[in-house]
Amino acid sequence: MRSTAREVKSSDGRSRAAHLNGTIPSKTAGPSKAAGQSKTSGQPKTSGAGAPPTNPPSSAEPQRTEPELGTLPQHAGELTPKAPTQAAHRTPARATGWNWQRYVVRKVLALGGNPPLAVVLPQGDEVRASTEPPIAWIHVRDSGVLRRVFCNPYYQFGEAYTDGGLQVEGDLVEVLTAIEHSLQGASPSLLGKFYAWAARRPRRHSLAASRENIHHHYDLGNEFYKLWLDDSLAYTCAYFPTPEASLETAQTAKFDHVCRKLRLRAGESVVEAGGGWGGLALHMARHYGVSVRAYNISHEQVEFARQRAQLEGLQDRVEFVEDDWRNIDGQYDVFASVGMLEHVGLPNYRRLGEVIHRCLRPAGRGLIHTIGRNRPQPVDPWIERRVFPGSYAPTLAQMMRIFEPCTFAVLDVENLRLHYVQTLRHWLARFERSVDAIAEMFDERFVRMWRLYLSGSIAAFQAGSTQLFQVVFARGSSNDVPLTRTHLYCDAE
Repeated sequence: MRSTAREVKSSDGRSRAAHLNGTIPSKTAGPSKAAGQSKTSGQPKTSGAGAPPTNPPSSAEPQRTEPELGTLPQHAGELTPKAPTQAAHRTPARATGWNWQRYVVRKVLALGGNPPLAVVLPQGDEVRASTEPPIAWIHVRDSGVLRRVFCNPYYQFGEAYTDGGLQVEGDLVEVLTAIEHSLQGASPSLLGKFYAWAARRPRRHSLAASRENIHHHYDLGNEFYKLWLDDSLAYTCAYFPTPEASLETAQTAKFDHVCRKLRLRAGESVVEAGGGWGGLALHMARHYGVSVRAYNISHEQVEFARQRAQLEGLQDRVEFVEDDWRNIDGQYDVFASVGMLEHVGLPNYRRLGEVIHRCLRPAGRGLIHTIGRNRPQPVDPWIERRVFPGSYAPTLAQMMRIFEPCTFAVLDVENLRLHYVQTLRHWLARFERSVDAIAEMFDERFVRMWRLYLSGSIAAFQAGSTQLFQVVFARGSSNDVPLTRTHLYCDAE
């Protein structure tokens, strides 16, 4: 993933030739705020009232060329990594005597399990906590950054990177993956437990709060997501039938994988909780002959999906409802939820099970596709506050709170973790190729925030701290269940 280009990238993503000396401009200001854009709003700049255009793609639009993952550009606003021979013989600058900055850095590195990183202090001193050679150098702009990170590392690390207070000389994904691996092997400390407790910000999941949480992330403007998602705007883990498959091919394969697991039959009715931009619902109706009603509280997504249904002539078979999952009504043969459970909130799992129990017919079956964990732990506080408010990734045991009270039988569980690594790599590659357009829509701070989010997500799935579960279930008394799994791997009809 690391680029070998010998250049320094400016904060706006455009390169300028430079000779590296292992330092950054001294005490430079962070990325400037674009006109008309607040520092934390994350809302796109517009020339007038309203969001960017939300017209669905038409056949007249140019076809996008699939980017090659091996040519991902060096991350904008970061330093080009040193050549391996130079890095291997780099001698860290050392200062004598006690220094509070070195003390703070060692404490923070120990909290992260002492990953193989070197931290370069504002005056040029290097601090290393691992006996292994560093895979990257993290440059600290000023002492204020150190103070803030030490007071709240789980949140302020992300803020410091986003503001330009921390710059990475090396590959950001490799850095974050090393931290994830080190954290898994680190012993819990009293300081770490205190930081985790202090960073917690419980969110409400009422109807109003859920709508606000969804608006924060999904209503950034369809034009933004069209820059780096696939043509169907599927914003969930793809399914790669081969490692070389394109993102478009893998997302279509994911749709078929879900439909086969649900054993869809022509004429059946499906209810979907959280329909995104409509890709799965339209695929079900188009290729499997079912009728679909999809519930979603993102206004921009619903409007876009309705336009797509109209454009494809499927408006009589697919209905997109702008409403919360709690208000699902009617009776259906199939329940599907792909990428929505993360926003439900753990206290609402039993209620979700009751909604499914109420709407499924006696021989009904369902599927839930969600990001998950191997053990209970809170969402990263920076991601929860800046990117995905109200989100939570459950364990399989926690997911049983949906099924057990209503005596649903779990029929199949599959973990697609490595498929999500590949999906995210495609997203990040496309994101990096669109940084100029994204910076124009928002600002450089937004670009760095989303770069950190996507890179950190790759690291979490790559290191195995985060999982992707697909769980198939049916009523416990139903005998309309497959005896084998051969139906999952046949050719789509």
